[in-house]
Amino acid sequence: MAFHLITSSVFSQVQVKNVSRLCHAKSIVTVNGRFPGPTIYVREGDRVVVNVTNHAQYNMSIHWHGVKQYRNGWADGPAYITQCPIQTGSSYTYDFNVTGQRGTLWWHAHILWLRATVYGAIVIMPKQGTPFPFPQPHREAEIILGEWWNVDVEEFVKKANNLGLAPNTSDAHTINGKPGPLFPCSEKHTFVMEVEQGKTYLLRIINAALNDELFFAIAGHNLTVVEVDAVYTKPFTTQAILIAPGQTTNVLVQANQASGRYFMATRPFMDAPVPIDKKEATGIFQYIGIPNTVLPSLPQLPASNDTSFALSYGKKLKSLNTPNFPANVPLKVDRKLFYTIGFGKESCPTCLNGTRFVASLNNISFEMPQVGLLQAHYFNLKGVFKTDFPDRPQTPFNYTGAPLTANLGTSTGTRLSKIAFNSTVELVLQDTNLLTVETHPFHLHGYNFFVVGTGIGNFDPAKDPAKYNLVDPVERNTVGVPTGGWTAIRFRADNPGVWFMHCHLELHTGWGLKTAFVVEDGPGSDQSVLPVPKDLPPC
Repeated sequence: MAFHLITSSVFSQVQVKNVSRLCHAKSIVTVNGRFPGPTIYVREGDRVVVNVTNHAQYNMSIHWHGVKQYRNGWADGPAYITQCPIQTGSSYTYDFNVTGQRGTLWWHAHILWLRATVYGAIVIMPKQGTPFPFPQPHREAEIILGEWWNVDVEEFVKKANNLGLAPNTSDAHTINGKPGPLFPCSEKHTFVMEVEQGKTYLLRIINAALNDELFFAIAGHNLTVVEVDAVYTKPFTTQAILIAPGQTTNVLVQANQASGRYFMATRPFMDAPVPIDKKEATGIFQYIGIPNTVLPSLPQLPASNDTSFALSYGKKLKSLNTPNFPANVPLKVDRKLFYTIGFGKESCPTCLNGTRFVASLNNISFEMPQVGLLQAHYFNLKGVFKTDFPDRPQTPFNYTGAPLTANLGTSTGTRLSKIAFNSTVELVLQDTNLLTVETHPFHLHGYNFFVVGTGIGNFDPAKDPAKYNLVDPVERNTVGVPTGGWTAIRFRADNPGVWFMHCHLELHTGWGLKTAFVVEDGPGSDQSVLPVPKDLPPC
């Protein structure tokens, strides 16, 4: 694929390249031959034009994760939601404005499991002359955390789906595409960041992993969190951060320790009985003038199942809520939604055990259409989707009680929620113990939202809202639902169109853990969806 930009105009080529990691060589899909792909640098207020040409053997679409795409879902990118994919040998131009946002976001493939290698950073600088609300760093660096499989990802996922099994866990995690020297054949596949004694650095950290929440730390150095998902936060200092797939976190780090070499490291967090790749990927935080023969020290990362760290870390994240950066939390709610997250098994005569996994929201497993939902909405095409997604589960039960293996009669369909323009929405996402409890990072396209509450166990509508933070809750585009718990978010539906909402674990999204909102057009033509682009890919 290729990228072109205006003010930032980018040309991108989606193309296959041979890459070697962990003593294995294979062909991967890349953008402009790079893994990770190129960083797009823009400034708040820029118009961005990216021409994507697909030379790979797979159909392709690109999502600009966290960019609000106001009235312009045509540029959002998820395949069969806002567009049909770009076919092999074809091109499509993503054209959008970056308005009211600054910070770190990212882009990635949004079809199949291709975001295993097709991803990169988006850095949005503040408007000219506007300073950061924190000390100006000496230098910046992007740190993109990912996963690596020795086998062809698309082939093994297809095989696992055909057999009704979960795909294998990754063979390694990566920092900027490199697993680090603790893995075989990886000394040259190690990210190194050189720093100068006494200087402060801004790290723009992105979790591009397909299936793992990740801890990240630098040995001997504290991290000061100043932004998440391109929204400034009240600064706080921590030895490690926790970052879910799809999320971004900006931290300041001072090079104030004895000159030396220090490992930066990442490994997964998982507090449910689910297999994960627990090995640590590493990069090196290296002071200028220190020879490579000096052995780096490792950071003390939290234990892989450290639930208390995860919960306490989440509570520290708060919006700045200043006159320049207010937290406009909806205090009055027009529409209350309650979605349960469930797993199950359905009959599959061709599968290995006669069944396969499904995932559902409110006991409905999402069926991907073959026509872009935004196109169907825009052109009023009948029979593509229904707007009858239930506001709450049809059958309430003790969601986080004893494990349930009973079949609740999960249904399948392309059912969406219709939301009135400019209405305020509260959505509670409730984990359940259907088969097993597990953490779930959810991403809402087209919007930021405020995380007003979270808790363990079943959400209590009589008691829990009294504990909400409606003053300075963190604002983001991707949020984790804790294992065996719930998360409540609020947003104003002021962006008309069709907007995807899904778990950002690729495994669970593939099993049907997704839905979409149809936000009606506003009362004037200036608040309706922009006209369809002339080069929109055909279905």
